[in-house]
Amino acid sequence: QVQLVESGGGLVQPGGSLRLSCAASGSIFSAYAMGWYRQLPGKQRERVSLIGSDGRTTYADSVKGRFTISRDNAKNTVHLQMNSLKPEDTAVYYCNRVALTFWSWGQGTQVTVSS
Repeated sequence: QVQLVESGGGLVQPGGSLRLSCAASGSIFSAYAMGWYRQLPGKQRERVSLIGSDGRTTYADSVKGRFTISRDNAKNTVHLQMNSLKPEDTAVYYCNRVALTFWSWGQGTQVTVSS
């Protein structure tokens, strides 16, 4: 069973930046596309970005041009660099694989964008 641990969230002013990290246990990490997801208050979890096992990336329109996803298969980590943050980016952020089924969700990391 893969365990996921997210970190790097915090409180930031509008226009600021944060870099989220996700550490995954297990040796099968590199075989999967990985995604960053977020859950806004009162809303369903949504995927904001994914990175394939080949490094191909996609982004939700709401974050395109502001967020950058990357991965380090040797370290079993995936990162999300978030720039030009907006109050509407406030959410709990999670990582998980992109597949028909998910691994168990981690605790997530809270991102709050507020002045």
